Amino acid sequence: MKIATDRQPSGRGQSNAESAAPASAIGLIFGSGLLFSCLDAGAKFLVTSGIEAPFVTWVRYLTHLLLVLLLLRAWSNRRVFAVGSVPLQILRSAFLFGSTIFNFIALQTLQLAETVSIAFFAPMLTTALAGPLLGEWAGWRRWAAILVGLVGVLVVTRPGFGTFGIGHIFALCSMTCNASYVIMTRRMSTTETAESMIFYSALLPVILMLPAVPLYASMPTGPLQWAVILSLGFFGGMGHWLLILAYRKATTTALAPYPYLQIVWMIGFGYLFFDQLPDALTLTGAAIIVASGLYIVHREHRLRLATRSLPTAETETLAKKL
Repeated sequence: MKIATDRQPSGRGQSNAESAAPASAIGLIFGSGLLFSCLDAGAKFLVTSGIEAPFVTWVRYLTHLLLVLLLLRAWSNRRVFAVGSVPLQILRSAFLFGSTIFNFIALQTLQLAETVSIAFFAPMLTTALAGPLLGEWAGWRRWAAILVGLVGVLVVTRPGFGTFGIGHIFALCSMTCNASYVIMTRRMSTTETAESMIFYSALLPVILMLPAVPLYASMPTGPLQWAVILSLGFFGGMGHWLLILAYRKATTTALAPYPYLQIVWMIGFGYLFFDQLPDALTLTGAAIIVASGLYIVHREHRLRLATRSLPTAETETLAKKL
């Protein structure tokens, strides 16, 4: 009884610490959501103006690469170039590249709100894949939440009702690549430096895409298109940088609800720049996906707190219950 009493206050203290996010961290998350929304809006403007998506993607990573070299001071920072596994770095970069190019292609036909709603399912897919790939098996409640989130995706895409198109397929491919990218990041976090993963995720797409650039190159035709295409790397690079700063100030659990607010930016930009508003079913599907994602975060948070206070022998049984 004495041991249990001593552990409970500690658990509550950890819970309070993990559930509270400082205003500065929340502000950084809002800022990153704004930058990522600017990235997607700019990409949609370019690909619907006739510039090929592969070329837009290549320029996005080229400018991102230059920004990373400056921010990380690569000329004096050896951690930028450190590599633990070249094949894993290539595979992770390929997943990130796939997530970007598939998203840009999807934006040719889909609204901003549609693509981001489908993208919100990525954390749930990550939870599902973490079991067979990382040994991080989800309990039945989280699997139920994943299935509910899948229902939300079906509400957004509506296959069989005349609204499902090629854009939805590319958006789903983008989401799958993003989930795989997160899985690879988790797997490599103990063997690779954070600086190298940021650097090579930009460098490798630039190199691998270089032979195809002449085939897809379609130069911007005016100052506005030039400004937008050159800004994509800034929006993407700085968006990721703000995320890094935010997660230095608060835990993943504490910040989990706030990235979903990016849909507000996406709806606003869709209306302001493209005169598009999502229909009721898209908003309903997005709400289902967000609710499912937040529930999974809640269950994983409870699992972390419980495993800190329970003996190791009980951890596996607890995980199955959660």
